[in-house]
Amino acid sequence: MFDAVAGRYDLMNDVLSAGQVRLWRRAVTRILNPASGERILDLAAGTATSAQAFAAAGADTVACDFSLGMLQVGKRRAGQRNSVAFTAGDALKLPFADESFDAVTISFGLRNVADTKLALTELNRVTRPGGRLVVCEFSTITIKPADVLYRRYLLNVLPKIVSRTARNPEAYAYLAESILSWPSQPELAKTIEAAGWRSVRWRDLSLGIVAVHVARRAQTEQY
Repeated sequence: MFDAVAGRYDLMNDVLSAGQVRLWRRAVTRILNPASGERILDLAAGTATSAQAFAAAGADTVACDFSLGMLQVGKRRAGQRNSVAFTAGDALKLPFADESFDAVTISFGLRNVADTKLALTELNRVTRPGGRLVVCEFSTITIKPADVLYRRYLLNVLPKIVSRTARNPEAYAYLAESILSWPSQPELAKTIEAAGWRSVRWRDLSLGIVAVHVARRAQTEQY
């Protein structure tokens, strides 16, 4: 499904979010605060839009995705200036050694894995002690009137936009359902903690349409 929409994926994200996705990705970069010399994993990286921003800050960045089509589009767009390592991989069985990264992040991809807790556990495994996690995902609006309007948009307006603008509208059929069935901010925080992460907290963006959860891997015990 993602291979089929890879060529227009970023454009459709802009259209469906009215450009807000760019602000959300910038917020993720600020929160992650990539630094020169750090090794960062961007899981469900898609066309590596976020990964390129991390690499521009000097971080050794790996863009990992299950969709070869997405990775191919991202690598082609980057061209000769590419500074990101593109790697195909399954979020439930990451192709990296234990404690490989200083930070791991996943944006708008956690909804798409078959087992949320297992994916978060795998991310914990490949993160060094004290390393950080940043999860950006659609979430729950905390203001009731705004939530009602947003649900109407997802169920009534979004399908019409997709039918007129997307080359593969059927690929977006699941989008509204997956967003509406996704757990709230506190519920996701509990799942992150259950996967072994510590110091979990979150920040709402756009009234909670999107939330960014952050956490740390526990430091190794000293004896």
